[in-house]
Amino acid sequence: MSSLPIEQGEQLRVGTVDFVSPNEIRAVLEIDSPDSVALNAGTPRNFPRVNSYVLVSCDSGYLVGQIEWLSVEHSPFPKQRDVQDFGLVNLPFPQKKISLNPVGTLKRVSKAGQDSFKFQRGSESFPSIGSAILLPTDLQLKSIVESGNNRRVVIGQSPLANNANVAVDPDRLFGRHIAVLGNTGSGKSCSVAGLVKWSLEAAMKSEGKPNARFVVLDPNGEYSKALGPDTKFKGRVFKVEANAGENQLQVPSWFWNSAEWASFTQASPKAQLPLLKRSLRAMRNEEFELETDLNIEIKRFLGNVLVTLKHDKSSGRPFGGYGPAKGFNETMAKWLESFEAYRDKLGDHKLTPVVTVMSQYRENRSEQYATLQATVPEIDNIIDKVSLAFQQFGGSDYDLLPKSEDIPLPFEGATLVAYLEALAQENGSEQYVEYLVARIRTMLSDTRMKPITNDAEKRVDLASWLENYIGNDGNDEHDSCISIIDLSLVPNEITHLVTAAISRIIFESLQRYRRLNNKSLPTVLVAEEAHTFIKRYRDDAENQDVAAVCCQVFEKIAREGRKFGLGMVISSQRPSELSPTVLSQCNTFLLHRISNDRDQDQVHKMVPDNLRGLLRELPSLPSQHAILMGWACELPVLVKMNNLAKGDQPHSDDPDFWDVWTRKDENGKAVERNVDWKTIVKDWQKN
Repeated sequence: MSSLPIEQGEQLRVGTVDFVSPNEIRAVLEIDSPDSVALNAGTPRNFPRVNSYVLVSCDSGYLVGQIEWLSVEHSPFPKQRDVQDFGLVNLPFPQKKISLNPVGTLKRVSKAGQDSFKFQRGSESFPSIGSAILLPTDLQLKSIVESGNNRRVVIGQSPLANNANVAVDPDRLFGRHIAVLGNTGSGKSCSVAGLVKWSLEAAMKSEGKPNARFVVLDPNGEYSKALGPDTKFKGRVFKVEANAGENQLQVPSWFWNSAEWASFTQASPKAQLPLLKRSLRAMRNEEFELETDLNIEIKRFLGNVLVTLKHDKSSGRPFGGYGPAKGFNETMAKWLESFEAYRDKLGDHKLTPVVTVMSQYRENRSEQYATLQATVPEIDNIIDKVSLAFQQFGGSDYDLLPKSEDIPLPFEGATLVAYLEALAQENGSEQYVEYLVARIRTMLSDTRMKPITNDAEKRVDLASWLENYIGNDGNDEHDSCISIIDLSLVPNEITHLVTAAISRIIFESLQRYRRLNNKSLPTVLVAEEAHTFIKRYRDDAENQDVAAVCCQVFEKIAREGRKFGLGMVISSQRPSELSPTVLSQCNTFLLHRISNDRDQDQVHKMVPDNLRGLLRELPSLPSQHAILMGWACELPVLVKMNNLAKGDQPHSDDPDFWDVWTRKDENGKAVERNVDWKTIVKDWQKN
C-alpha cells in the first residue's frame, strides 16, 4: 500500500529552512539525515553532494534547489525533534548546513490517474523559515533533469541525477548559438563532433536522410576522421592539396569584399583605399570577361547611354542655356559615332532605330544658327529607342543599377591590377599605389595561394560553390549534410581572409534566401579553435587588420544570424581571448574543465549571480564531463557526455610519448615511428 503524500514527505525530509533570499536559501540538516548515501529515496543515492538537487516545500509545489556548499557548525544545543526536556544535558553536536541556489519549480501533474511532475524555470513564491527540505524521489529527479519540450537529441547522462538522460531541443541548441569551452584534453572537440553526430542520428531516425546543413571550420584538420567521407555521414572535405575523396578549397579573390581587400593589401585610408574601391567598383560594373563578346559590349554601352540620358533629362541639361545644350549635342555626336561603328561590326539592324533618331537630332542642329536646346518629345523619343535596343540585347532594369564594389561578380586579378595602375597614372598618384599593386601581384603569383584564390584555369560558379559548401535539398544520395573546411594547410597570410570570406558568403546567401522565399534555411556554422578567428580587437584602430575584419564577420553573424537561420557553435580553449560581442550572443554554454583564472573570470561574467557557485567545479571537472547551462536546457546540469567510438572521435589525441619511446603500447603491440625526412622536405618544397 502506497503512503500518503504527507507521510512520504516526512520520510524524505532531511532538513529545515533557516534563511531565505531571492538568490540563496540556507537550511539546517537533521541530525539523522544521511551522511553519504541516502536509502529513503527509492534507490541508493549519494547525499549530500555539491550541485545535486533537493526540494523545498512551498505554496506552488516544490522549489528546486541546487546545493552550492556544505558546512558543519558546532552547536552546543542541537535541534532535536520529538525530544522534550527531561533534565537531559545536550552535549555539543555538529550541525550540518547547506546553501541552495533556487533554480525552478516542480509541480505535480495528474493524468489518467498517474502522478507525474513538471519542472519550469523560475519561482512564483519562495518558502518561509521552517519549510521542509526534501530528498527528490527517482521520478522527481528524472522530471527535473529531463524537463523541457522537444528533447530530441540525447547528449549524455547526469551523474548527480541518478544518470538521467540529458537531452536538448536542436532548435534551442543551434538557433541561438552555443559556446563549447574548455581546456585542451577536456573532451571539447569530442563534444563538438558529438553534437553534430548525435543530432544527425536523431534526425535519421525520424525521417531517414536528414535535410541538414553543417559547415565546420577546421583549423587543425581534426574533423575529417569523425565526420568525413569515410564515415556514415559522407562529409565533404575541402582542403589545400586535396587527395582522393577530398575537394580543392577555393575562395577566389573576386569573392572578397572591399573591407577584405583593404585589410589584406593594408591600403591606407586616405590615398590608397579610395582608388582600390573605385577599381573594385569598376570591376563589378564592367563585368570583365575572359573573352570579349561584342553583344555584351554593346549591351553595356547601351546601358551607360540610357542611364546618362535619363540623368541629363532629369537635370535639364539638354534644355538649358547655350553651354549645357552645346555640351549635350557634342556628347550625342560621340554616341552616334560609336553606334554607327557597332552597327557596321554587328551587321544587323538592331541599332538602326538608335542611329536614325540620333542622326535626325544632329541634322536638326547642323545649320549655323540653329537652336541647340532640345525638346522633351525629342529626348523621350531617343530614350525609347535606346531602351528598346537595350532590351533586344538582353538588358534589364537590374543591369542599369550601379553595382557595389562588394557584390560577388567575377573579374580577373590581373585586370584589377592593370586598371588600378591606369587609374593611378590618370590621377598622378603612381607613387601612392606602388606598394598596393606589389602586394596584389605577390598574392596572384604566390604558388601557395594560387590554388585557393585564383580561378583563372576554371572559373568558379558562385551557385555551384554554394551548393558544394552549404548543400542543396539533400535529395541526392551522394549529397552530404556536412562540409568540412580544412584550413590546416592554408597559408597564414590568408587564413583569416579565407575564413572571413567563407563565413560572410554563407551568411549573405542565407539572407537572400529568406528575402526571396520568406522563410529561413537552417544552417549551422561550427568554428573550432574559435579564438583564432574571433579574437577580440581594438575597434579604435585606424587600419583594421585581417584578423579584425574576420572577427567583425562573426560578430555580425552572432547578432543577426538567428533571424536568417544561421546558428553557430563556438569552440575554444581560451574564452578570455574571444570577442565579448560573440560570447554575449551565445545563449547556451557547454563548459568543460577550465583551469586558467582569466578564462574562469570570463565565464563567470556570462552567468547569473546565483549560478556562479556551480562554476566553482570547473577546474576539477574530469574529462568528458561538462556543465550544460543556458537556453537549450531548463536548468544548469552536470552532464557526462555520451561516449564516442575511437573511429568517431576527432583526430586530436594526446601524443603517445611513452608508447613510441618503448616501441609498444599497453597491450604489448608494436608501435613504430619511421621517419623519412627526405619525403617530408620534398613535399614541403614542391610549392
